Amino acid sequence: MTSKSPVRSAEDIDETALSYAEIKALATGNPFIKEKMNLDTDVARLKLLKANHLSERYALEDQIIKHFPQQVKSVEERIKGYKADIVHLANYTKLNQDRFSPMTVLGATYTEKAILEACKKMTNPDPITIGQYRGFVVDLSFDSFSREYKITLKNELSNSVAIGSDIHGNITRLDNVFDSFESKMKACEEMLSNTKTQLENAKVEVERPFVQEDELKTKSARLDELNILLNMDHKDNEIVDGEPDDVADEPISKNNEYER
Repeated sequence: MTSKSPVRSAEDIDETALSYAEIKALATGNPFIKEKMNLDTDVARLKLLKANHLSERYALEDQIIKHFPQQVKSVEERIKGYKADIVHLANYTKLNQDRFSPMTVLGATYTEKAILEACKKMTNPDPITIGQYRGFVVDLSFDSFSREYKITLKNELSNSVAIGSDIHGNITRLDNVFDSFESKMKACEEMLSNTKTQLENAKVEVERPFVQEDELKTKSARLDELNILLNMDHKDNEIVDGEPDDVADEPISKNNEYER
């Protein structure tokens, strides 16, 4: 139910039903029956631990084969994208005397109200391309859930930011997205390093054997011996309750009937 290990992690506790042979062994003080009952509990516990160990091992194998390689590939692609976007940004950032890089919105050079005007002209929430800024394609969309307009800057990667009603602050928000490229790339590099470390640790962990395997084998073998010794694997033919049935009445012959 947790979508994790399908093996129960708690031991089941239920009523123990004793067979006639076990009751007889207890009544006669047979030490084998106590040993068997202890072994029953130990073997059940060890089998549960082994099942958990195998379940964790299968999960690790799945991560080694699928999860970690996919994550490594995805993060490497993002790092590559950030590196390309940083170079692209540097090549297309052309600051004028006002320290402002020209922006094209709806086919015209940017004015302070251009983005807000583009918002007013939207007829549906789907993204539309409204121009370019510092070499990046600018898409405008409306998030129906958060009820706000968003701009997505696209080149190798896509980065989105919500825009406000302040005509002077929206360009600052876009510039902040560009300024975050370096820190985001470093975060991806750290994630890549951590993922590779987790992959190597998983490869070591998946080879770890079940440490109580010998104990399980020894106790299981002894339990089998006791079952045979106490005849637990066969139905008892001894009488538990009641007296032996009376000898079946012999059928009365017809001759005796006639003699009456």
